[in-house]
Amino acid sequence: MILNPHLEGDSFFWEGGPVGIVLSHGFRATAAEVRPLARILRQKGYSVAGPLLPGHKTSIEDMNRRRWREWAAAVEETYQTMAARAERVFVGGESMGAMLALRTASHHPEAAGILAYAPAMRLAGVNRLQLWLISLFMQSVPRRKAPRTVVDDLWQGYERRPTRAVFQLLAIQREIDRSLAGIRQPILIVQGKLDTTVELSGAEHIHNRIGSAAKELHWLDRSTHCVILDQELPQVAEITINFIERILGEPRREK
Repeated sequence: MILNPHLEGDSFFWEGGPVGIVLSHGFRATAAEVRPLARILRQKGYSVAGPLLPGHKTSIEDMNRRRWREWAAAVEETYQTMAARAERVFVGGESMGAMLALRTASHHPEAAGILAYAPAMRLAGVNRLQLWLISLFMQSVPRRKAPRTVVDDLWQGYERRPTRAVFQLLAIQREIDRSLAGIRQPILIVQGKLDTTVELSGAEHIHNRIGSAAKELHWLDRSTHCVILDQELPQVAEITINFIERILGEPRREK
């Protein structure tokens, strides 16, 4: 049931300099999703951590039993661990992980900034009534077929989509939508134009509604949903590092 089981997908905590970054993976995925970007950031001297969210890399039945607050608690715990070691902490993630990062930031105004990659603010092609009816009879459904990309060999997670767990993601969306205006930290949003998993309008919605004075929205022409695994990862890393340096107010030298 797990695609690419040979990849490293467990939680990690890599200590580096005094600036910390917490990165959360998305729905169905594992921490393997954020490791490539995390390695680049670690090479720049940052401390980086990524939790493996409850119900992920176990079984679809387990994931369907989980609630979104369990996922939020895992990110919260990682943030607290990082904050105890680092002077300033950025919180980020991809897809659902970006939503959990926003939720963490809403509870921690002291967080230095938010890194939101392909935020799952709005899911593409989801009919809630149809999903509810399907979930009554099926634990999971096949994922959508899409043209093969470089992401296929780098992404780890469930091959099928847990049906009941999707409602927890929808609950996160409602929670974040209510909180956006009160979130004040600087935010970086990176969205692939070839993304068919989320509606592209979701990135613009966050950018327009969030209370942050400093906010950036970057579009990637050749990237699909997993922007931190796709072919434009070098550009994503450069955008991210430049954003962090601007927020910190000083350039960082590579170690």
